[in-house]
Amino acid sequence: MERATFGGGCFWCVEAAFEEIDGVESVTSGYAGGHDEDPTYREVCSGTTGHAEVVQLTFDPDAITYEELLEVFFTIHDPTQLNRQGPDVGSQYRSIVLYHDEDQRDLAEDYVEALEEAGGYDDEIVTEIEPLETFHRAEDKHQNYFEKNPNDAYCRMHAQPKIEKVREAFREKVRA
Repeated sequence: MERATFGGGCFWCVEAAFEEIDGVESVTSGYAGGHDEDPTYREVCSGTTGHAEVVQLTFDPDAITYEELLEVFFTIHDPTQLNRQGPDVGSQYRSIVLYHDEDQRDLAEDYVEALEEAGGYDDEIVTEIEPLETFHRAEDKHQNYFEKNPNDAYCRMHAQPKIEKVREAFREKVRA
């Protein structure tokens, strides 16, 4: 098993999308990239800790590759929005890939370069690519949030479209 860590807006939405993918064994919502030693949701949402809302995946590289996970990640969020995704504004919602080793760093940098060369976006990609120093697991109420709250208005408006996008774009990789 390997791990990957991504931030692309509200972790509830990113978590729900990656939960759909075969080969992803677990998805944990949390915080990374900041300076507080034990951040809480409220502190991270204040924008003062430097953390981003992220998800950490445990995945089977024989079932899904890191490159395929990057493709999913860049499909479910807008990597050209600086410090925001949809209605969520602040550095805690920034687009970020937190790599676990040099291979992941190289793959992420190459992926972003290929996206930019392909010209698929009108604006520059602002996704940060940084080493993962510490991952802080979010509070229990934030784990599997969409699954526990499918009728939540925010989830219906923002997580559900990401799930639908994954189901359409990655049919062959969606759990049966």
